[in-house]
Amino acid sequence: MTRVDFHTCLQNPLDYTCRLVRKAYQAERQLIVLGEPAILHALDKRLWIFSPLDFIPHCMASSALADETPVVLTTNLDQAPYYPIMINLGREVPQQLMHLDRLIEIIGNKKHELEAGRKRYGFYRSRGYTLNMYKKTE
Repeated sequence: MTRVDFHTCLQNPLDYTCRLVRKAYQAERQLIVLGEPAILHALDKRLWIFSPLDFIPHCMASSALADETPVVLTTNLDQAPYYPIMINLGREVPQQLMHLDRLIEIIGNKKHELEAGRKRYGFYRSRGYTLNMYKKTE
């Protein structure tokens, strides 16, 4: 069953996501990042400038290179390759959840982000997923 990790109370969710993506890439793990177009665009830009010493290959799911790229950004999981790890930057519970080994939920510290995160947490808990909480102080 999918393991769901909640990383909550993040002051800067995109920078935090960049660190997680870098960690996964360095461990040679492939992952999908799911989110809304504006957030993915901002993350794409951030990944290019995040660290002058690290190159993190990534692309949008619509790219012809998506199947060969270790980090794929998408608004729609139907358009993305299957990778065992997903980071959710969206507000909703992702579809195709049961096919993942691990889902990482990124929750900012704004009231609406925390409320949406609580709803998703309740959804996962009611369906018996293994849940882990990480409250971060950045």
